[in-house]
Amino acid sequence: MADPRGFMTTPRQVAERRPVAERVHDWNEVYPGSPGKAVLPIISKQAGRCMDCGIPFCHQGCPLGNLIPEWNDMVWRDDWRGALDRLHATNNFPEFTGRLCPAPCETSCVVGINREPVTIKNVEVAIIDRGWDDRRVTAETAAWQTGKTVAVIGSGPSGLAAAQQLTRAGHTVVVYERADAIGGLLRYGIPEFKMEKQVLDRRLKQMRLEGTVFKTGVDIGVDITGEQLLERFDAVVLAIGSTVARDLPVPGREYAGIHQAMEFLPQANRSALGQEVADQITAHGKDVVIIGGGDTGADCLGTSIRQGARSITQLEIMPTPPQERPANQPWPTYPMTFRVSSAHEEGGERLYSVSTTEFSSDDSGSVTGLNLNEVRMANGRFEVVDGSERFLPAQLVLLAMGFTGPQQEGLVEQLGLELDPRGNIARNADFATSADRVFVCGDAGRGQSLIVWAIAEGRSCANGVDAFLQGASRLPKPILPTDRPLVV
Repeated sequence: MADPRGFMTTPRQVAERRPVAERVHDWNEVYPGSPGKAVLPIISKQAGRCMDCGIPFCHQGCPLGNLIPEWNDMVWRDDWRGALDRLHATNNFPEFTGRLCPAPCETSCVVGINREPVTIKNVEVAIIDRGWDDRRVTAETAAWQTGKTVAVIGSGPSGLAAAQQLTRAGHTVVVYERADAIGGLLRYGIPEFKMEKQVLDRRLKQMRLEGTVFKTGVDIGVDITGEQLLERFDAVVLAIGSTVARDLPVPGREYAGIHQAMEFLPQANRSALGQEVADQITAHGKDVVIIGGGDTGADCLGTSIRQGARSITQLEIMPTPPQERPANQPWPTYPMTFRVSSAHEEGGERLYSVSTTEFSSDDSGSVTGLNLNEVRMANGRFEVVDGSERFLPAQLVLLAMGFTGPQQEGLVEQLGLELDPRGNIARNADFATSADRVFVCGDAGRGQSLIVWAIAEGRSCANGVDAFLQGASRLPKPILPTDRPLVV
């Protein structure tokens, strides 16, 4: 590598966020200018920390197989054009992953065995943000058209990745989205303070220039049936996500003021973008309880703070994670450690090892709070700690407990698709489902996962579709673990 002693002489530094007192009063990204601009003054030396490790285990941590040592070396040498080319060779949307991915590549970094790992995510976003600023990200049109047509259902990161790859292979691709704008969770699930929508829109403009067609406000399975879809297209890609939210079946769940996170966040995003939202669910002036300790819960936290909540408490049934990597999660695995997101810096309280037992309401049927108990793990199961019951006031409760699988009513039923034991759409190694000419990628087939997995699956699925249509494919295919159930 360019700086053979960099990992020993240079300490780890990350991009500095805007002061909390400033950023909680707006919806802009928490980094000044952009994450890439915020980290630019220190990025060359940080890239130089990437060591000549021989076997780069960061490749193992990244589902996309990003060529991390190569573009780290190029950044250190000030070869930004080369770094951008190497970054795009494996990742269609590094500006998304550079902002939203939890960076499993960093926890598998060889430097991280006994030192702080390389700031891979910061280098990634610096490369792509500078690429956009320098106008080096341009449309890549196909040299010829194949005459084949493909429908992609869903416009989240997996669907967009599949669509872009297939368009570049020369197929005519139409992306259908039932919402009023393209982007899926990137549009209405991710808050502005994590990724401003102009970041999404500029990439969609590139895709339109390449030839991808987008159709919004079309509910496939209702407006167009599965049978009609197969009549119109040579192949169909389902990238419909895992949208069935996990519920909390305890007494009082029906009270007003208890909502799924994905009822709350899309409305907040629309409002932040200046859209009128009728009967908006808002945290203003309320005691808010968020049930679920993951990324979606943190999104609800940051959103509630900006809406002016009186108090916010986030509940998690699991015990408090350790500060350091536990012994049973050795390098290079992704460890479950205590993490502080930008939203957690801004306020709120986190309670661990607690379970909700009942909701309370006033005479009008609106939630006023909940009863919870402390729990502990015993023989692989949670058990209630005697005498630990307490009441937590709340006028707004948000359920952020994850998702159980794709929506089966409508398109999935119409196509007669087989499901795996977890309720996801079953597929084979080429991402083909049990129905002829129908493929699936992303959370709909894998189950709820990370954005980096979604993009990797979209690219892999595009390879399978292209090979089906053409007999063979020149599209790259990330090497994904075969831990998912396959169609027999």
